[in-house]
Amino acid sequence: MSFLGRDRSPAQERVPHHGRSMLLRFALGAVLIFVLTAASVSSAVLLEVDSAVKIFLRESKPLDPGVKDLLANVDPGKPQTILIIGDDRRWSDTHDSRGRLLKKPAPTRSDTMILVHLDPARGATAIMSLPRDLRVDIPGYGRQKLNAAFAYGEDKLALKTIRNLLGIPIHHYVRVTFWGFRGIVDRVGCIYTDVDRYYFNDNNPPAGGGPRYAVINVKAGYQKLCGQKALDYVRYRHLDSDIVREARQQQFLSDARSQVGLGSLFGNRAQLLRIFGRSVRTDIRSSRSVLGLLKLAAESSSHPLQPVRIRVTDAIDGTGDVLATRGAIRSAVRRFLAAQGTRAARTDRPARTRRARRRRARARSRIPSGLSLNKTAGEDIGARVSVKLGSRLPVYYPRLMATTGNYKTGDSRAYTLRDRAHHRYRAYRIVAYQGDVGQYYGVQGTTWQDPPILDDPSETRRVGRRTFELFYDGKRLRLVAWRTSRAVYWVANTLQRSLSERQMLALASSLTRVGG
Repeated sequence: MSFLGRDRSPAQERVPHHGRSMLLRFALGAVLIFVLTAASVSSAVLLEVDSAVKIFLRESKPLDPGVKDLLANVDPGKPQTILIIGDDRRWSDTHDSRGRLLKKPAPTRSDTMILVHLDPARGATAIMSLPRDLRVDIPGYGRQKLNAAFAYGEDKLALKTIRNLLGIPIHHYVRVTFWGFRGIVDRVGCIYTDVDRYYFNDNNPPAGGGPRYAVINVKAGYQKLCGQKALDYVRYRHLDSDIVREARQQQFLSDARSQVGLGSLFGNRAQLLRIFGRSVRTDIRSSRSVLGLLKLAAESSSHPLQPVRIRVTDAIDGTGDVLATRGAIRSAVRRFLAAQGTRAARTDRPARTRRARRRRARARSRIPSGLSLNKTAGEDIGARVSVKLGSRLPVYYPRLMATTGNYKTGDSRAYTLRDRAHHRYRAYRIVAYQGDVGQYYGVQGTTWQDPPILDDPSETRRVGRRTFELFYDGKRLRLVAWRTSRAVYWVANTLQRSLSERQMLALASSLTRVGG
């Protein structure tokens, strides 16, 4: 056999929640969606751009003029690198217990630092997150965490520090605050995303993380996240690491970009621009610069977003800092500037000889390293889900599982999924732990035959009796999907894509129907 919301009041905002940077990342996502989904730019839209710039300028505050001196000049249409800084200014930083503005606000933190590289000649638009706890040289302050640069010198010092760290020119700068961005997800129609596990905190240890963390309750499975739920999902930090959170945020941005159409953005442009104006400070403040960026984005609009991560290790001195070698930074910069898209779509070609066919059959029959046969555990959790669904959705479970992991019975569930037209579909999620911190993979099934997540597969491949649709994230396999006449199913990799292609295909090939 083959094994292959609603806005909260200022009083509620006073409670300092960690992970606010995740909201800032979605603010970035909204900005990126606006420019990256543009289909064309011409002189016919100049009046619209002029109007948009006027709204933005009326609502926004200018940057320190010294920031402009640190930015590199670039001709319109040429490759550009944009630095986005998340200004994590909270209510309690600027107001006293009675709601009055403080004369000397607390230093502003920067928990979000992202670079975006637009280059139409490349196969992807690169996004690189800089760990806030990365130990770096801050001019005038010595070696400290990267986010301290913004607290000491705000825009100029943060920009100078990052420019020195990476050794590349930065052409534009965007500073984002979190104010008002909870409602932006609702404004663009919410986002469907594949939630890998149950994200929960009720402030009651051991199940919760205590009062340092926000109350969060987002269940596993493919679903539409709106307003507060979307914020809860991307800002969750209890029992997670910075690297895992970055992967989750980048995946959410990718989902948002692929789902929000240009028509929706322009239909809401006045409201969105007012929110952006109140929450964003940037050097991009003229119709000419906006048009130039739109043109560049339009030429890159068909390219996928390619996450680039710096390889880091934990410092051993107990500070909580992370370290990156010069080689790791240079490697990340090279990948950032030369991002390539996913592999070209193709259909699987049959083996030309009997010997080749036998070789492929033997390869499929072997269980890949890192997986083991555990039919009973998979069938038990599949049966529990199947009881709740009845005959409305056949349930398939994996006969294989990660050798170092286990199934998350409490996270797995059967539920109802709705599309944008409010049609109801049955769905289920089987959640499995891969064995490393924050790494969960899963099996999803739904009677919704065309969910957004299955748009534009990278490749179609025949394995045994099934035809799989493969979805890549760069060189790593993100999803393996399979269709029947009644439903669609997919195996989702972990947020950090820790399962290999062979393991993913083996898991998908091992899917077996409950009672079949």
